[in-house]
Amino acid sequence: MKVFTYSEARQNLAKLLKIAQKEEVEIRRRDGAIFSLVAKKEESKSPFDVPGVKTKATTQDILDAVNESRTG
Repeated sequence: MKVFTYSEARQNLAKLLKIAQKEEVEIRRRDGAIFSLVAKKEESKSPFDVPGVKTKATTQDILDAVNESRTG
């Protein structure tokens, strides 16, 4: 774990963020407060983002099925 003072962190933010991608970084202020910087994992995509399905159904087949399900 890398430890930076507040002043060092402020002056080297780009470097600090690059380090935080690989390991935890601590930033210490003069008043004794300690902050931890950790990169977030990339969030997964939307649950609706699914791969398509190959089918022989035509657009008209799908529209007919939807229409039939609505009329009973």
